[in-house]
Amino acid sequence: MRYLRISQIVLLACAGFMFLTTVPAAARDQIQELEALKKEMDELRRRDAENRRKIEQLLEKIERLEAREAKPSPKPASALEEAVKEAEAEVVPEQPPRPALWSTQLGGGSTLRLIDISLNTTFAAGTSTVDDADIQLLQGGEHDPRQRGFTLQQVELGFSGAVDPYFTAEAYLIYFLDPEGESRFEIEEAFMTTQSLPYGLQLEAGQFFTEFGRINPLHPHAWDWQDQPFINTRLLGGDGIRQVGFRLGWLAPLPWFSELHVGVQQPRGETMVSFLANDEVFEERPIGGRPFVDVEIESLSDLVYLARWQNSWDLSPEVTTALGASGLFGPNATGKDGRTYVWGTDLVLKWRPTNHFRGWPFVKWQTEFMGRNYSADTFFDGTTFIPSETLKDWGFYSELLYGFAYRWSAGIRGDYGTGSGPNVDEDGNVVSRQTDPFRSDRYRISPLLVYQPTEFSRVRLQYNYDNADFLEKGDAHSIWLGAEIFLGSHPAHKF
Repeated sequence: MRYLRISQIVLLACAGFMFLTTVPAAARDQIQELEALKKEMDELRRRDAENRRKIEQLLEKIERLEAREAKPSPKPASALEEAVKEAEAEVVPEQPPRPALWSTQLGGGSTLRLIDISLNTTFAAGTSTVDDADIQLLQGGEHDPRQRGFTLQQVELGFSGAVDPYFTAEAYLIYFLDPEGESRFEIEEAFMTTQSLPYGLQLEAGQFFTEFGRINPLHPHAWDWQDQPFINTRLLGGDGIRQVGFRLGWLAPLPWFSELHVGVQQPRGETMVSFLANDEVFEERPIGGRPFVDVEIESLSDLVYLARWQNSWDLSPEVTTALGASGLFGPNATGKDGRTYVWGTDLVLKWRPTNHFRGWPFVKWQTEFMGRNYSADTFFDGTTFIPSETLKDWGFYSELLYGFAYRWSAGIRGDYGTGSGPNVDEDGNVVSRQTDPFRSDRYRISPLLVYQPTEFSRVRLQYNYDNADFLEKGDAHSIWLGAEIFLGSHPAHKF
């Protein structure tokens, strides 16, 4: 029995030794296999990045060769172009980060990296059947073609970069000449954006264009037409709504793209015409003829609040649509109890065949409908009494752009604006709103022809037929030839 027990102990010891030596060996085999898979994955990533770099080099060579041709062919003819076309149609993983143009070390171990710098120049030449005074009323946008002869619409210098792993920053400086020939220089936007908030959240803070509708958040060089729709000018101002504040975005966990924005901004200034504005705004464009009242900001209720919800769906491999709704609410400059509510809805539909060549052909239809309820407070300065009144203005634009041949596109846009509620004159007497260039009934038809030699330049020919009650002759015919030159890189605009 003693020998039996000894043999059992020996057997158990041998089994334990084999177990202890076999398990680490298996673990080592798994680790080696994982390391091999990681190396293989890194090699695939490296090859993918190299392939993308080669594709970009081929595209740049094609651009340079086509630019040298006197009459570039609208269709690809070479085997190289066919290969590039097939490569572009493939689904490629995300491109590795581009090297910084300039970087510097900050405190705390952070690095500021300048990624993009751009310079965009937009100018136009044209004429109209009305004089410059009426042109400036018809073309109320600050960056519209606004006079007979030449207009420098905008020179924009843009910077963007990574502050650290948590924030990026953008700034846009602009210069233009007003109709009187005075130089105007300003910081159009300067803001930061978070990159790593949880739950699909993103915070934007600084001075920025309010994300209301489709046109307002865009810089002028991103417009399809040379001027902004006049309903935007009436309700959101000639320079668009933009001010200091913050905006919080939330990407909803839905099967389609769905994003909700809420924000708050300062209500005062020349870019907040429907809200507290300033006395200079009311000297040029008083809403409803109402006198300016300097309203103090006393609480959070005296700020401007934004809500926007936008959704996008792929209806098919060739058709994509986006639908949005926006609202703004805040105080206005008619008195302590004056309030403004601006609302809008927008729709975009895009078609591009799967076998397109570098984006052509395509069809894009975009439309916005928006309105404003301007609740004016009672005014009394000891001599003039003006009762409270709610002035309502609304309208829409709808534009259709067709890319019918490589680098060529044509389109047509229709604008309409109307309203209700009377104006007042300087003495407080009720007058018709039809004498007000920014409240009278009006419509506009604008055909457009576009030629893009490359992605860095564009030439546009636009005709405007305006019919407005405030014009002495009732209508006006204008034609504008515009050119745009683009240098450097620029963050991609949204769909």
